[in-house]
Amino acid sequence: MTYCVGMLLEKGLVMAADTRTNAGVDNVGKFKKLYTWEFPGDRVFVLLTAGNLAVTQAVVSHLSEQIDHPSEGTETLRSVTTLFQAAQVVGDAVRAVRKGVGDYLTSNGEAFSVSFIFAGQIGTERPRLFSVYAAGNFIEATPDTPFFQIGEHKYGKPILDRVARSDMELGDAAKMILLSFDSTLRSNLSVGLPIDLLTYEAGTLKIEHTKRIGPDDPYFKMLSTEWSKALRTAFANIEALDI
Repeated sequence: MTYCVGMLLEKGLVMAADTRTNAGVDNVGKFKKLYTWEFPGDRVFVLLTAGNLAVTQAVVSHLSEQIDHPSEGTETLRSVTTLFQAAQVVGDAVRAVRKGVGDYLTSNGEAFSVSFIFAGQIGTERPRLFSVYAAGNFIEATPDTPFFQIGEHKYGKPILDRVARSDMELGDAAKMILLSFDSTLRSNLSVGLPIDLLTYEAGTLKIEHTKRIGPDDPYFKMLSTEWSKALRTAFANIEALDI
């Protein structure tokens, strides 16, 4: 399975994805699920993927080939002028792949089960964040709901619901998102390290900060330990139920 989180901040974006794939208890692998397209000084895009790995990789390849070999009259991530148009390009890519393989999946008893988180910035337009569904349609993040999750989201959602704010610093948002991953890793074996983490500062129009967090990462180990201590302390400090 998968767990991915994307968050839109006043100061930029934080995007993270695990790397575990699970086709059964004896068939576990690691595959990248965070992809970027960067044209420094002009535009940057980040895509997080969840669901059928063959389908999500096909969507990513479709988007890249459109840029490398554009067709006349067809918009690409390189040619669009707004993030809304870019999200439409991603949705069109999902529909194109579905048209190509959807019937084959259905006839084989498999569902066209994919989802994406897409974000970026073009020129002076503010950064934007979208959740793209298997049908190719999408919704956009707002200050009231500044984050999206895909995959095994239920274990990491409580801390995001309680803490997430669009005016957070990038570092604080990254810390919060990693804590949501720690909660997910503890409760679901289908999500696993390493985690790919990207932070993007609004207006820079280049990707400068990426990190792969493995099992020996000192910060993530410290974060997990201190969070467990803090939760136990908070629990102990709350008055017990009088029964």
